[in-house]
Amino acid sequence: MSGVPSEPGAPQRQLPYSVRFEWGLDGARAVVPGADLAVVVDVLSFTTCVSVAVDRGAVVFPYPLRDAGASEFAARHRAALAGPRGSEGLSLSPVSLSAAPVLDRVVLPSPNGSTISHELAGSARQVVAVSLRNAAATADWVQATLPHGAVIAVIAAGEKWGNGSLRPALEDELGAGAFIAGLAAAGRHNFSPEAAAAAAAFDAAEPHLAGTLRGCSSGRELIDAGFAGDVVIAAELDAGSAIALLQDGAYRGVLASS
Repeated sequence: MSGVPSEPGAPQRQLPYSVRFEWGLDGARAVVPGADLAVVVDVLSFTTCVSVAVDRGAVVFPYPLRDAGASEFAARHRAALAGPRGSEGLSLSPVSLSAAPVLDRVVLPSPNGSTISHELAGSARQVVAVSLRNAAATADWVQATLPHGAVIAVIAAGEKWGNGSLRPALEDELGAGAFIAGLAAAGRHNFSPEAAAAAAAFDAAEPHLAGTLRGCSSGRELIDAGFAGDVVIAAELDAGSAIALLQDGAYRGVLASS
């Protein structure tokens, strides 16, 4: 379309608003610059995995792909390298992280939330990983630690179509909306319409949240593949107490009172 700039301008960056909401890596590149906090949401399953891990006291290193570079990265950080979902041992599965006898330092590659986190580690002022499990705790932490007018950029990771393009995913909108609704309940305001719409979507889904996650495209895909337990853990609203804060390239747990 002629006349449309290739780089995001002020409207696309949602500059008038203190709480912004966008999708995917390109969305992060648009709305995170200048923000005081970037919030990464990837409910099925990266940020749910991170929440489970930091609740157990583990440290999670995000990395884009599980390849030779990831193996070297894990070795350099003295961390276990998680496999793809369904592989033996630690994997991109909340069930695997919850059931692991020992969980200390883990590299958790994924094409969506982990990729976004890995990029933001070198550019954003602060980054947190949010899922339905820790949305309320993270909103409480924001209220306790950031000024009322702080700029917060919320990024729903989404999924990928077969051609690599972004597929917006309902579960990520709901996870983002749960966090944004928590900010609203704490008295924050000046939300972009996109952020307000995500909060409204969560409010509408909350009474039947578990069923919504089971019935959405991503949830059905996991259930059909034999990973219903991952969907159950992802739907555990407010079950997590630790805030997953990205520090020195890794997510580490802090408490809302910290």
